[in-house]
Amino acid sequence: MSDPNPCVSCGICCTHFRISFYWAEADDAPGGFVPAAMTEKLSPHLRCMQGSNSEPRRCVALSGELGRSVSCTIYDKRPTPCREFPVFFDDGSPNPKCDELRARIGLPPLDPLRFPQAA
Repeated sequence: MSDPNPCVSCGICCTHFRISFYWAEADDAPGGFVPAAMTEKLSPHLRCMQGSNSEPRRCVALSGELGRSVSCTIYDKRPTPCREFPVFFDDGSPNPKCDELRARIGLPPLDPLRFPQAA
């Protein structure tokens, strides 16, 4: 059995960062996938997720109660910065930035992932 995804009881990163990305990731561009209606233009080449460009930040795609139970309503279509933010590094250690953000909403730091021992 695998550890549950810690993101579904957190969500703080979706309220901390401006989620900006290359404009062509939006679905109004050929091959784009992020719902364009949930984005705003930053520059000729960049967009961001609505709700993430000003204080207080909260990505429009975040659903649920921060620090308790959250989900991304466009998880399969989320932009590159969301896909690439590592909660854990390749060696299983938690991202210190993730732990720092979790502490802001009273959540404990993450335990390192434990990989099965090779036989």
